[in-house]
This record gives sequence, C-alpha cells and structure tokens, in this order.
Amino acid sequence: MADFLENIDKDWTLFLDRDGVINERIYGDYIHTHEGFKFLPGVLESMAVFAAFFVKIIVVTNQQGVGQGLMTENTLKDIHDFMKREIESAGGRLDAIYCCTDLASQKEHCRKPGISMAREAKRDFPEIDFHKSIMVGDTKSDMEFGRNAGMF
Repeated sequence: MADFLENIDKDWTLFLDRDGVINERIYGDYIHTHEGFKFLPGVLESMAVFAAFFVKIIVVTNQQGVGQGLMTENTLKDIHDFMKREIESAGGRLDAIYCCTDLASQKEHCRKPGISMAREAKRDFPEIDFHKSIMVGDTKSDMEFGRNAGMF
C-alpha cells in the first residue's frame, strides 16, 4: 500500500460517494434539507488535506429521492450548495458534484455501478485519467463503479 500511495501525485483525481462517506447516511430515508445534512467526524478536516493531494475532487451520488418525489431538484441543489460551502470554509474543495436522480427500477438509468457520472466528469474535465483515480464509497455499487471505470 505504501508503494501505491507514493505514486499519487497532483495528476490524480479523487471520486467520493456522498451518503456514508461525507455525511451521515440515514438508513431507510433521505436527507430532505441542508439542516438534516450532518458531516461525518473528520470529513471537513480531511477534505482540506485531500485538496493538497488531488488535482480534482469529484462527488458522485445516487439520489433517487428526487425521482421518488420526496424532494425537488432545487432542494438537492440547496443541500449540495451547503455541503460545498462548508467544505470550502474548512479549507477543502469540491470541483464538481454529479448526481443521478433516476429510480433504480428504471430500465435505463445513470445510477452507480454504471459509469455515466464518471463519463460526465471526464467530459467536463478531459484531464481526468481513470487509471489515476481513486473511488471512495461505502457500498458495493460504489466499489463496482470505481472498478467499472478503471479506478482504484
């Protein structure tokens, strides 16, 4: 593992899931407002450290609560704006947030473990090299997303 870490330089991109990685996951429900968004311990401090190591920091998150009608796109944007402001206030940064609001039951969707959000990031940031990217998540679909895109 130490050899791997020594190879990470400013050309690397960090992809992060949101719920359960950045904020507390609410099992069986969704975060409906930015007031309900609670950062996990140490995340804000870590984001400042990550900003010094990675050329890009990207959030990729499935958010089917919008597709289910439990919140609006504007509410989700408000939650993400709050998250980004707090991270930046702590010295970190997020270069982009990609979310899929499709339902898992839809025949065609952009949800992880599919790599639609990775492709979107690559389109917006052509310098991203998936072979020089790390995906951090807390579910099997997060890990499959990273593997499917060729990330560590």
